[in-house]
Amino acid sequence: MDTIKFGTDGWRGVMARDFTFENVRRVAQAVADHLRDETLKAPNRKKTPWAAPVVVGYDRRFQSEAFAREIAKVLEGNKLPALCLAEPLPTPAVSLLTQRSKGLGMVVTASHNPAAYNGIKIKFGGRPASEALTGAIEACLGRSQPTRAAEIKTKSGRDLYLQYLRAKADVRLVRGRLKKPYVVDYLYGSAAGLLEEILPSPRLVTMHAEHDPLFAGLSPEPVADTLQALCARVKAEKAVIGIALDGDADRVGVVDESGNYLTPCQVFPMIVRYLVERRKLKGKVVQAVSLGYLAARIAKAHGLPFEELPVGFKHVAERLASGAAVIGGEESGGYAWQGGLPERDGLRTALLLLEMLAATGKTPSQLWKETESKYGVSHFKRLDLRLHKPVADKAVFAAKLVKKLPKKVLGSEIASLSQIDGLKIVLAGDHWLLIRPSGTEPLMRVYAETDSPKRTAELLELAKKWIGPSLA
Repeated sequence: MDTIKFGTDGWRGVMARDFTFENVRRVAQAVADHLRDETLKAPNRKKTPWAAPVVVGYDRRFQSEAFAREIAKVLEGNKLPALCLAEPLPTPAVSLLTQRSKGLGMVVTASHNPAAYNGIKIKFGGRPASEALTGAIEACLGRSQPTRAAEIKTKSGRDLYLQYLRAKADVRLVRGRLKKPYVVDYLYGSAAGLLEEILPSPRLVTMHAEHDPLFAGLSPEPVADTLQALCARVKAEKAVIGIALDGDADRVGVVDESGNYLTPCQVFPMIVRYLVERRKLKGKVVQAVSLGYLAARIAKAHGLPFEELPVGFKHVAERLASGAAVIGGEESGGYAWQGGLPERDGLRTALLLLEMLAATGKTPSQLWKETESKYGVSHFKRLDLRLHKPVADKAVFAAKLVKKLPKKVLGSEIASLSQIDGLKIVLAGDHWLLIRPSGTEPLMRVYAETDSPKRTAELLELAKKWIGPSLA
């Protein structure tokens, strides 16, 4: 049981070691027991069965479909209506179906992790499950032995998801105004083939759409290290942009027309600018504490409230779902905004990025230079450092680190400290360093952003010295 723990975005493990059919059945049974508890909490106290279907989706990883079918069998064995998707689809497609059905969803995916991993994400009401919900499911682990049915129902969710995306994009504008090629790298993930149906165009160039459960030996994560082929293809095609989607297609990575990778600390401010200035969205802008300072400056310039949240898109989604925010983003490349699901969606973001280029008539580098000139320069970098063992308590870790801090960091006074998630040290000029232990892995994630590559590197090196004794 100790191997099953939900972190910032679900439960993940190494297949055949942690992520096994036995453990997957345990999670499915825990979901069934939790839903039974929720039924008994109904005001009339009648023991009526849970009525909304539990949507079960999966990605293109090895055995993902088989794991999904096993989940559906356990749910059906517990007299719960389970709807197993007939094909691998992006995680946001499952979120959409849970919004329509007002039910719960389970997605078999390890997102951006290497091929040896798999996992389960929980969705509810069109967005990531809250910590309260995943905690309640964890509390049910081991209560009952899994009960399985012999037969399950499958249904395609492809058309409904494509219909939703078409309704959220200005396809005519993109097809009419973008005259140069644009390249989309599916990274062998579950979005493969979908953009061609939404945006049929001879200028759309796609990569890595074939089914490869090993992801060609790479992690399907849209970050600089894994997007070298996309950078080269953008230059070879003389394309206006390159967009990559992660393994379950809820996040994006962006390459400009010169083949340069743009960090999320560059992409999110450009998205915020477009949504505020062109689409005239008004309301609070929220982001994970690990994102940069430019979005806050843009919000302030337009008189909009701004808030930082703990890492994990579920926190952003809660604000969007309640109407407390209109735009949200996270450092790993997940974005959402008013008018759609309160859920990050790589394809919806890809369509918005293409719309931005078509509407403005500018390239990504031009849009970035405009943003820099108005709101400041950003040089962001992140390191993942392996530890001897996971940090048991983030708050205790942060408190101990605060006591060790010098009065000045690289010659600058400390302007503020934040312990929303780990420890964020903010210096003069909004420069910052975030030291954040992973909640589920023996990793220390270190982030820094300043107005120069040299100073950013210096902050990261300083952080490595502070946490040095804990490194593996």
